[in-house]
Amino acid sequence: MTPIHILLVEDNEGDILLTREAFKEAKILIKLSVVRDGEEAVNFLTKQGEYLLAEVPDLLLLDINLPKKNGHEVLQFIKGDEGLKHIPVIILSTSSSPKDVNMAYSHYVNCFITKPLDVNDFIGVIASIENFWISIVRLPANKENK
Repeated sequence: MTPIHILLVEDNEGDILLTREAFKEAKILIKLSVVRDGEEAVNFLTKQGEYLLAEVPDLLLLDINLPKKNGHEVLQFIKGDEGLKHIPVIILSTSSSPKDVNMAYSHYVNCFITKPLDVNDFIGVIASIENFWISIVRLPANKENK
């Protein structure tokens, strides 16, 4: 079975470590790639610079508050690109602002999750993402491998 490839776009090292740990406990085979700012995310997705050989992810976890390009800009880029818009994008952010939520959905985010502050709750959210988006949902075929 081919692992599900998840791209995590996150600048907070603590959240990156927690996310890695939560996925390590998973029973499902995944490949987790991490980029730490919005510009790096766009480069990864378009295979530019150091990401020339990067694989297109099957699922993207995206923070809003990122350096260089914020999550809204990255989301707009993805959903406006014919070759990338099929990738499900989950906003995973500390923001619970109605403005951020509405803007994300207006740019076709697949779901918006506010990060819990409690470590155990955060791990629970990652487990829920894994359970729903990997175990239950059928993800679109990666256009790169069609």
